[in-house]
Amino acid sequence: MVSLSVEGKVALITGGSRGIGAAAVRLFRDAGALVAFSFRSARSAADALVAETGPELCAAFAQDLATPEDGRTLVRRTVERFGRLDILVVNHGVWPPDDVPISTMSDGQWRSTLATNLDSVFGLIQAAVQQFSSQPSTEGSPAGHIVLVSSTAGQRGEAFHADYAASKGALISLTKGLATELAPKGIRVNCVAPGWVNTEMSAPTLADPKLRDRAMSTIPLGRVADPREIAGPILFLCTSLAGFMTGEIVNVNGGAVLVG
Repeated sequence: MVSLSVEGKVALITGGSRGIGAAAVRLFRDAGALVAFSFRSARSAADALVAETGPELCAAFAQDLATPEDGRTLVRRTVERFGRLDILVVNHGVWPPDDVPISTMSDGQWRSTLATNLDSVFGLIQAAVQQFSSQPSTEGSPAGHIVLVSSTAGQRGEAFHADYAASKGALISLTKGLATELAPKGIRVNCVAPGWVNTEMSAPTLADPKLRDRAMSTIPLGRVADPREIAGPILFLCTSLAGFMTGEIVNVNGGAVLVG
């Protein structure tokens, strides 16, 4: 029997209290990892997830992620809790739901989106790479795994959401650049790019019949994803079965990047 295992690894998953992040927390725990995850305001959901997955094996950290130092702090808290770090899953992000033309988008919205979706990622990755490089690794295993969560918007753009599309496109370029930079250190860097997923972030759009129909028209499979269907590929990229993959952008979008 073939199984996806990250037994004994320590994983940090950002934005882990809900949606894709919560699904990833559950899957990584089922696959044997010790898991730390961050949340911003959903404390009750975070506490319930820790109780569900095991307080000794899972830890939730309330942490704003808007600056590089915020990212470094979260890595430090994870290492203090579990003693090391083997996997970083960068899942957090913001998507301002209102359509805003570039001609009227405020400096504040642009700066806020990029601060969360990009600036904090720099700090997370920097600290994670330093930690991977300073700790002993298991013989034959990668020194560390980084998986960034981008979006179809980062590949084909998204009208009236230039801030979000720019930040997610940057993650794709970051994946490719870091993959070649960090491969000699034994660190794998990959990216998962979801399309529409049934999460709280997409709920306002999916609840509006007109907007939902417009979104569905771009998905050949004719439905949105369940969060677990995104978490599964994230987990796969951190297992030995993906040991020869780095710098890859894994599309998980029901075929959406093939149309429109």
